[in-house]
Amino acid sequence: MSEQALQILKSVFGYDAFRSHQQAIIDNIIKGNDTLAIMPTGGGKSICYQIPALIFPGLTLVISPLISLMEDQVDELTALGIPATLLNSTLNAAEYNQAVRNVHKGTVKLLYMAPETLMLDRTQQLLNTTNIDCLTIDEAHCISEWGHDFRPEYRQLADMRKRFPHAVCVALTATATPQVQQDIKQTLHMSDSNEFIASFNRNNLFLEVIEKKKPLTQMIQLIEKYPNQSGIIYCNSRKQVDQLAKILSDSHYSVAAYHAGLSHEERKANQSAFVRDNIQIMVATIAFGMGINKSNVRFVLHFDMPKNIESYYQQIGRAGRDGLPACCHFLFSYGDIQKVQFFINQKSPQEQRIANLHLNALIAFAESEECRRAPLLHYFGEDYVQENCGLCDNCISEKQPITDVTISAQKLLSCIYRTGQLFGSSYLIEILRGSKSKKIRERQHHQLPTYGIGTELSKPQWQQLSRKLLQNHIIVQDLEFGSLKLTENARAVLKGEQKVTIRLTQRIEKTKKSQASTNLSYNQALFDILRICRKNLADQENVPPYIIFSDKTLIEMSTYFPQSRESLINISGVGNVKLNQYGDAFLLEITNFCQQHTLAETIIPEINSNKISRSKSPTTARHIEIGLLFTQLKNLDQLQTTLNIKRKTLLDHLYKYQTEVAELPKTEVFLKKSRLSKQQQAKVIQAMESNGTERLRPIFETLQQQVSYDELHLLRLHYLTQNSSMSQGLTNQATQHTLTDSCN
Repeated sequence: MSEQALQILKSVFGYDAFRSHQQAIIDNIIKGNDTLAIMPTGGGKSICYQIPALIFPGLTLVISPLISLMEDQVDELTALGIPATLLNSTLNAAEYNQAVRNVHKGTVKLLYMAPETLMLDRTQQLLNTTNIDCLTIDEAHCISEWGHDFRPEYRQLADMRKRFPHAVCVALTATATPQVQQDIKQTLHMSDSNEFIASFNRNNLFLEVIEKKKPLTQMIQLIEKYPNQSGIIYCNSRKQVDQLAKILSDSHYSVAAYHAGLSHEERKANQSAFVRDNIQIMVATIAFGMGINKSNVRFVLHFDMPKNIESYYQQIGRAGRDGLPACCHFLFSYGDIQKVQFFINQKSPQEQRIANLHLNALIAFAESEECRRAPLLHYFGEDYVQENCGLCDNCISEKQPITDVTISAQKLLSCIYRTGQLFGSSYLIEILRGSKSKKIRERQHHQLPTYGIGTELSKPQWQQLSRKLLQNHIIVQDLEFGSLKLTENARAVLKGEQKVTIRLTQRIEKTKKSQASTNLSYNQALFDILRICRKNLADQENVPPYIIFSDKTLIEMSTYFPQSRESLINISGVGNVKLNQYGDAFLLEITNFCQQHTLAETIIPEINSNKISRSKSPTTARHIEIGLLFTQLKNLDQLQTTLNIKRKTLLDHLYKYQTEVAELPKTEVFLKKSRLSKQQQAKVIQAMESNGTERLRPIFETLQQQVSYDELHLLRLHYLTQNSSMSQGLTNQATQHTLTDSCN
């Protein structure tokens, strides 16, 4: 690794260690090798070409699709003391000429422009007289016709490469399926050996798909979970954006709208207000997003259905760019599928084929009962093998046993047939459940043999069953009118030749409450003071607050209380330029606060330069704290009440203590909490003896998915505490080191 690159990372950007893949990518670029980098939003793509740009003697040319994205990048680089500029249509004559002069003089290290600007004759004349060492193509998925955001002008970049034969070419994107990746490489003539693909998993994002019932009420309920925090609400139409923005504004929420129907000045003003924290919520169409580099977006809500998984992934990528927890909510309904399908039908036959493939993948993601990350990452060619991510609605919901619902399915199929295959699921469910509504009586559907025979399921459960039948192609839905129709596959179900099984459970809309928090136990009062300080400085310099410092940096300040320049430089995100520019202002606030509250500076733990994490998180010791408390109390209910945590979280900490630190005492506590019969418990223990206890999925499958994971977590701890020789605790010496590290 270039020592120069590491030194720039620390002195300019304020970070001690590179994140995943950054080191290898930078090494490859510095060696002059063409590079394709696929990294998730917030994964640190920009640094991968910005550091080489500071090492190369010549100019790094950056092609970017959106003006707002360029402006954000240039503002951030300028704040770091890096000479960067842009050329685009928003510059007046004086600004444009000054930028050109700076490029001619060689005082600019990074020059940003759109592909359209690159193709202009005057741009070509400028670049022909300039030493270009690196050609960087941001949002490279725009090159591919298989991508969700194909732009024909991006295809011309392949010809541009020939004009700069000695420049290393770097292509970066966050959203590229294997097919799109191959298309990028072929178009730009890149070899496989210079391809770097980071995980698409954003493990700080909570993913949730909610059945869209009363969307306005659901929207308000979700927003109320994020007081004084930034969020984006995505809609598919300008009209919907305007309506929601007005509703929220009338309800005294801090909100603005963004869509292509607004004037350029209004869009720019609203976007500026959002990134500068002058408003908290942006209601927008998909026209808003790619150019937003705001790091502290705490939630993204899809009020309408996105068109494909790439769009969904890119839009949720606006959340949690600072690495702190953020939530992504998706209101899903079959009515929205029809709306998306309408727009698809306006395309050419080839475009329709691709768009329908994308839409079907999105529907499969929304309907999935497994961990949300599994189908999402699989779409981008990545396997996700973790049993339970703990950060999606499916994983935190209690898993119910699989139920045979063949008879109920037959009732629904019969009802579809007897009503002429003309109605949607909601009306059919009313018939099955014996509704006395006027429309049913007017159509004489109360006289059907299927009237009132479906009281065994609730309305949400019937809806769940209808979705299952759609998913299995036993029925289809008319895309124009929404009516359900039988397929050939329905015959086998009606005859009893094919069973229908499902995890029959009423959807519990659990929403993980997001807070601007990390694993660090920071001082909220100081954090709020530092946010005000940051906002004042940002307003004075006419830049967004995150350009001064990110929330993550302020949280570290509020955790360790640095009270000298020597201490402040060790905070993540504080480089030499920002220390000199802003350090004194923040030190003054921190020092005054600490004096008022008699707080001393805390030593920042040393880090291993090979690790991504800035410091050992205090929650590393959480399982030790809980394990020791359990050893004393031996009472799950008391522990859960005292610690104010969920039962599953408590069991996870105890399992980690048992397998990584020390053995828990032998006790019957876990067994007593089990609701299974003794015979069922014996089968679970037998399955654990056969499969081991490291992973619960094999045990779950061995038991034919009839025992919930909650029960398996309980009985695994019982099994381990009763069979101490089976536990994987550390040695006494290792345990002592773990406890010592956690206390320091």
